[in-house]
Amino acid sequence: MNQFKNLILENPTIYSILQFVLMVAVVLLVIQLLRRFLRKNIQDTTARYKSQKTIEFIGYVLLVILSFSYVTGNIKDLTLAIGLFSAGIAFTLQELILSIAGSVYIYVVNVYKPGDRIEINGIKGDVIDVDSMYTTMMEIGQWVSSDNYSGRIVKLSNAFVFKGPIYNYSQDFPFIWDEFNLPIKYGSDIELAKSLVIDIASKALSEYTVNSRAKWKEVVNKYYIEDAQVEPTLAISLTDNWILFNLRYIVDYKKRRFTKNELQDSIRKAFEATKGKVLFASTTIELVKIPDLKVDINK
Repeated sequence: MNQFKNLILENPTIYSILQFVLMVAVVLLVIQLLRRFLRKNIQDTTARYKSQKTIEFIGYVLLVILSFSYVTGNIKDLTLAIGLFSAGIAFTLQELILSIAGSVYIYVVNVYKPGDRIEINGIKGDVIDVDSMYTTMMEIGQWVSSDNYSGRIVKLSNAFVFKGPIYNYSQDFPFIWDEFNLPIKYGSDIELAKSLVIDIASKALSEYTVNSRAKWKEVVNKYYIEDAQVEPTLAISLTDNWILFNLRYIVDYKKRRFTKNELQDSIRKAFEATKGKVLFASTTIELVKIPDLKVDINK
C-alpha cells in the first residue's frame, strides 16, 4: 500500500491522471444528483426537462474546461475557457434568456397586460396571465367562428415579442371597425332602405360612437395619425344581381359578433315592415331569348 502511494507521489503523471479522473467522477456524480433532485421537485414536465438538460450541458462544459486545463498543463488559458463556457451557456439558453428579456420588455413598454385581446405568432386570444417566462392566453377562433373562445389555454414564450408583430385589440383604443353587406333587390325604394339602415345603426351604436370618439382623440394626440370617422357609414355599389349596401361601423372589440347579430336582425325586421317596398335580393338569372323550335310533324 505504501509502495503504491509512494509510486503515485513520485510519478507526477500518474498523480495528475488520477486527479483528473477524480474530478471527472465528482462532476458526473454532481450532475446525476442534481438531475434526480430536479426530477423529484419540479412538477411541470417542460420545466423539468429543460432544467435537467441545462444541468447536463453545464456539467459537460465544465468537463471540457477541466480537460482543457489538464491538457495545457496550466490555468493561464482559463479566461479563454470561461469565455467559451459563457458563450455555450448563452447559446444553449438563448430561448430562456429571450423569454426573460421579453417579460421585462412587456412590463416596461406595456406591450400588453392581462385582460388584453391580442394576436401574436398567429395565435389570437385574451391574455389571462403574464409571468417571467410565458404569456398565457385563452384562445379565440380556430375551429369556432367569429370571436368565440375555443376552450384551449395557450402558453406562449415571451420571446415571441421580439420575433414578429403583436396585434392588440384593446390597448389605447378598445374599439374596432366592422362591416357587413346587404343585397337589396333592384326596384326597391333605395332611399327608404338607406334611411332605415343608417337610423338603426345610429341608434344601436350610439354609445360606442360617443365613447370611441373620445378615445380616438386620445389616440390622435398620442400618435401620428389622422382623424377618422367613427359614425356608421353606408356605401352603395351596383352589381349584376342586386344593389349592394356595405355598412361600416365601430364596436367594442369584445362585442363584435353580438352587435352584428343585433344589427342584422333589426334591419331584417325593418325591411319586412315596409310591405314590399324594400326587399332583399337573391341570385337571379335572366333569360334574354329562347331559341325558336321548328317541329315538322309530317317527318
